[in-house]
This record gives sequence, C-alpha cells and structure tokens, in this order.
Amino acid sequence: MGQRRQGSGCPPIGVGDFGLSERKRYRSAKMFKYIYEDMISVLEHLPYGLALGIPIALLLLCFMTHGGAQKKRASSVIPVAVYALYLGILLVITFFSRESGSTAGTADLKLFSTWGINTRNNAYVVENILLFIPYGFLLSWVFEWARGFWKSMWFGAVTSVAVECLQLVTGRGFFQIDDILTNILGSMIGYLIFRICMVFKLCMSRRMRAGQDT
Repeated sequence: MGQRRQGSGCPPIGVGDFGLSERKRYRSAKMFKYIYEDMISVLEHLPYGLALGIPIALLLLCFMTHGGAQKKRASSVIPVAVYALYLGILLVITFFSRESGSTAGTADLKLFSTWGINTRNNAYVVENILLFIPYGFLLSWVFEWARGFWKSMWFGAVTSVAVECLQLVTGRGFFQIDDILTNILGSMIGYLIFRICMVFKLCMSRRMRAGQDT
C-alpha cells in the first residue's frame, strides 16, 4: 500500500523486437514475478506479525467472549487467532516495516493513476487487492454481525482509509485513492470466498445428514 510510482516500465533488452502479444506476455510474466517475490518477502514479517497478533488475539477474545457461552468461546479461538495474526502482519507490512518521515505529506488523489505505468506498479495494484482478501474472509469468519457484501465493503474502506491516513501523517507511505479502491475490492472478494465456503459447507452437511437417514 502507498508505494511510489516508478518510471518507464519497458524492459531495456529486446522488448522492442517482440510483437504486441509477446510483449504483453513478457510484461505479465514480469508482473507475476514481482508479485511472487513480494509474497515470499512477507514471510520475513511472520515473527513480527505473531508478536503483534498475540496481544490482538487476547483483546479480541476478551471482547467476543464477554458474557458468552463456554462452547462459543472454544469455537472462537482458532478464527480469532488467525485473524489476529493477519492483522499483525498487515500492520507490519503497511506501517511498522517502513521508515518514519521518509514520505511525509505525500498524497495521490487521482483515480487509476497507478495501473499501467509499468509492471512494477501493476504488481503493486494486484498486491493491494490480495492484501485485503484475507481481511474480508476472516472478518466474516470471526464476527457474525460483520457478515454481508456491503458490510465487507464498508469495513474494508474504513480500515484502508485508516491505514492510508496513518501512513500520510507518519510519512510511512503514500496516501493513494487507488490503494483504498483496491483494498475495498480485495475485502469484497474475500467475503465472496467466505460465502462460497459457507455454501459448500452447508451442502456437505446436508449430504451427510441425507446419508445418515438412508
């Protein structure tokens, strides 16, 4: 989130000799290479995400289980733990892993200004979507009251705006409208994946019951 736009995106060696389709395939392959490398680098943040996730998990469990049944408390542990780990990694990636004050006061309010500049920036756009897919999925998994397509969009927007504003104030990133839009899209995709999983689970449960009755 909030990455600076790069310069010209055409690779310097031999690309001008390719046909249009070959160039598109080359750029797509290079973009996915960037995405793969960035996703692998996320593994470096796992220990820090875990360190942040443990206190977040404890706070969420205290909040969710206040006055709840013991069975509900036990069933909430795994979803909350996964959600807290994700939040910890999200905070490390978007905030704590960056140098404070290096980009203070930088904002890009132009829509769709990131996509199409070069393969590096295209990779950032895809990564911003991927970053919030777990958010939409896990939020619906943990909080029943947060389930819903429009709710997922709303919570994704609020969280993304909060992160972007924090980056703007502290100089740990760039405030970009494109980041917010792609984060919202990722959150909505995550919710749709959650719904598909729930429908699949329901169908499997009905089949098992039907098999037991026969």
